[in-house]
Amino acid sequence: MVSHADITAKTGWMRNVLLISLVTAVGGFLFGFDNGSISGSVGFLQSKFALDADSTGWVTSSIIVGCIIGVALAGPLCDAIGRKKVLLLTALIFIFGVLGEAMASSAEMLVWFRILVGVGIGVETTIAPLYIAEVSPAAIRGRLVSLNQLFNCIGNLAIFSIAALIANGASEAWNVEHGWRIIFATGIVPAILFLLLLAKVPESPRWLMRKGREAASLAVLEKINPDQASAAQQMAAIKAALHSERQPRLSDLFSPRLRKALMVGFGVALFQQITGINAIFYYAPEIFKTAGVNLSGAMSFTVLIGLTLVLATLVSMWIIDKVGRRSLLIFGSIGMALTLAGVGLLFRLNGSTTLLLICILTYVAVFAVSYGTVAYVVISEIFPIHVRGVAVSVATFALWGGNFFVSRFFPLLVEHISAANTFFIFAAIAAVALIFVLAMVPETQGKTLEEIELEMHH
Repeated sequence: MVSHADITAKTGWMRNVLLISLVTAVGGFLFGFDNGSISGSVGFLQSKFALDADSTGWVTSSIIVGCIIGVALAGPLCDAIGRKKVLLLTALIFIFGVLGEAMASSAEMLVWFRILVGVGIGVETTIAPLYIAEVSPAAIRGRLVSLNQLFNCIGNLAIFSIAALIANGASEAWNVEHGWRIIFATGIVPAILFLLLLAKVPESPRWLMRKGREAASLAVLEKINPDQASAAQQMAAIKAALHSERQPRLSDLFSPRLRKALMVGFGVALFQQITGINAIFYYAPEIFKTAGVNLSGAMSFTVLIGLTLVLATLVSMWIIDKVGRRSLLIFGSIGMALTLAGVGLLFRLNGSTTLLLICILTYVAVFAVSYGTVAYVVISEIFPIHVRGVAVSVATFALWGGNFFVSRFFPLLVEHISAANTFFIFAAIAAVALIFVLAMVPETQGKTLEEIELEMHH
């Protein structure tokens, strides 16, 4: 007969893995919450600070400048002081940055604090998936890494809903003076929660091993493996991977041995962004207004986008370790190309707003099932341990570089070449992404990080 103690011992390790993954993923919630706060605020900011299309693009995209800085800092920092300490620093950055956004007295001040928040987002998007990957069993690693993206989407839904309640519950004049400040300020609550919860998670066992702290590493491995034998086996695999390690250098990534991994990580991250997803997230209310929807309807439609994102991400988490990463990217490339072309066509023909909403929601769902989750999983898996921190930073730099380009120039593209042609361009880029995935991206489903390293880099 199996005792309660035996059951607890056999399931406790999985609870530990889930706890670490869930706490770390709260950072993803902050990413989605703070990143999405501009969507419900940008119309009011245009009135408050008299922003034209160019300055609107700059206020919106300034957060990405911070993200790029954060990405550049994240890899070296997490390799130097550990994953957990860097995440603690991120929580503090979120707290101060969000407070500054809410108190901004000018567009210039708002930009500086959005850059600060962006630093936190850039660090979080780099470190959280990497950290979760380093504590997750291979069989469910895709789902657990995807938790960060799920929480990102929940953060988007939360702030879209809060912004809609605030915007629809008061006058235009009140929102221009105060509403956008409250939208930004609400981000302080999850930032403080993230800071407090991080005290409960351990350091990455792989990082501890790199620093020669074998006893501490083994202690963590025993908490996240079903038995001591499994922990010892994993420790031996990590030791073998680290055996020939030396101090990572950026030039290592361009060596023939690592070139393919760099191209795959950089490419998947870039295509995740330049297919236009953040044009939808940042400017959704303005897009719907362009199509003739009033403010209340535009804000409500934006909440539907957030809800679709969450539901589709749940689907992705359910199937990613069954279907595989590469298959989802192929599906996503095809689906995004078709739906983006449909959005462009509806703008060209002045089609119904109902069809436009359906097309945009379908695009968001396809993105969330595929690139929205898979990009972060692939980036966290494909690089060898001795350069993983630096390599993930480089790949995530591509992600935020693409995001900056889209968010900075989308208002100008719509103004100068029309919304229809802008979405046709996004559709064409999705078609190019399909060719890239077919030619370059391997399948990493069900393999340990050490097995992936052996296959890709030897």
